[in-house]
Amino acid sequence: MAIQTPVLRTVGLGKTYTDFWGRPRLAALKDLTVEVRPGEVFGLLGPNGSGKTTTIKLLLGLLRPTSGDAFVFGCDPGDRVVKQRIGYLPEETYLYKFLTADETMSFFGRLFGLDEATIRTRSDTLIRMVGLEHARRRHLGEYSKGMARRLGLAQSLINDPDLVILDEPTSGLDPIGSAEVKDLIVRLKQSGKTVLLCSHLLADVEDVCDRIAILHQGSLLEVGSVDELLRNDDRQVVELRAPDAAVLEAVRSAAGDHLVSVAPPRERLESHFRRIIAAAGSQGTSRS
Repeated sequence: MAIQTPVLRTVGLGKTYTDFWGRPRLAALKDLTVEVRPGEVFGLLGPNGSGKTTTIKLLLGLLRPTSGDAFVFGCDPGDRVVKQRIGYLPEETYLYKFLTADETMSFFGRLFGLDEATIRTRSDTLIRMVGLEHARRRHLGEYSKGMARRLGLAQSLINDPDLVILDEPTSGLDPIGSAEVKDLIVRLKQSGKTVLLCSHLLADVEDVCDRIAILHQGSLLEVGSVDELLRNDDRQVVELRAPDAAVLEAVRSAAGDHLVSVAPPRERLESHFRRIIAAAGSQGTSRS
């Protein structure tokens, strides 16, 4: 089996910010070595100030490293050919408020050198995909934060990128919008694209990521698959379908001192919310 070249690779990557006199002020990133493989969703996690944004800027070629190296598709991040293959959604949505959704998509499409027919086709697909078909001809100054976030996600895909970098993609979205973004990330993975995801919402990361890296104060603490990092071999889960009292008593007796608890499984809040809203929609109930 052929070894695939990592889409992203850092080797001892570091960035130290300096003051006006060039003296070291803040070591934002220290000796980061990590790889992102083709076709996977990779989560970059950490509290504020952990180095996530600095890492993204280094991978986009917006900053130059103080030490170490970064490679995107095996090339320098500043390579213009590399940038053609990247879609990027920053943490804050910066869009021109006097443009409509159609005009915004056309503007970014032209930046990538796309022809008008391609821009029009992709714009129709992406605007529909993020649920803004009804507002595509409104000026962005009239958009809510969530609507602007949806359009920002659409514009990050106008060039049909091989690598999509999403920084807090669900920021400003309601639970339904957040769930739709996660579904989109899964579809991007299924289409063969590689996704680098930064998010403070750990449930989002757990739902969609194959592997994650955890940063703290510029240092890499942990990297691995979600299953590997979250697995707890000290406990085992046993599921029973509609057990009666006798079965439950037999389980308690057999488990003895090993038993921690016996209780019905708890549905995740997001799943419950989506199910209730979907049921209301199917009954023609409008959402408040």
